[in-house]
Amino acid sequence: MYRDTPDPWHLAERFYERRKYDLTVASLPLPRYRRAFEPACSVGELTVRLAERCEELVACDRVESAVATARERTAHLPHVDVRRLALPEEWPDGSFDLVVLSELLYYFDAPGLHEVLTRTAAALEPGGTLVTVHWNHPVPDHRGTGSTLAGTVASVPGLTPVADHREADFVLQVYARTGPDGSPAPSPAAREGLV
Repeated sequence: MYRDTPDPWHLAERFYERRKYDLTVASLPLPRYRRAFEPACSVGELTVRLAERCEELVACDRVESAVATARERTAHLPHVDVRRLALPEEWPDGSFDLVVLSELLYYFDAPGLHEVLTRTAAALEPGGTLVTVHWNHPVPDHRGTGSTLAGTVASVPGLTPVADHREADFVLQVYARTGPDGSPAPSPAAREGLV
């Protein structure tokens, strides 16, 4: 798809995409993150928005031309590292306090999906945030929709639901990694002593 155009989904042009990205970033329960991971970053539209909230951001895609475009878009952001990685086989080292799985999970068969979600949970620090957002209409190349993936992600041990935003076109969910004692992360209001 990237052979004919650098942005096959017109991510920078569509109001739908811009709004979805803005909602994704607005759903983050913390004002700042130490180290984030965004696989399947495509051309870097969401990456640029996430970078505003992160001290360090590792973004990746499996398509080299998409990686090149994302690197170009984030060249002015020294704390963003865009890599060519193919998940789930290739995974960055270290842990993260934010992982964003956007428009990705429905490309995996059941074993691949299980591996990606297992690696995500293992790499997510206690109290860390997982955001998933996926198109909610059937597509021949997709092995599910936002609604069908929601139940799969919810079944991952160690994740507590924080937010669930559903529209006709996409499902956006936020999870917190439970602490070592099994306790959920405090809500934004609780963090500020409001409850």
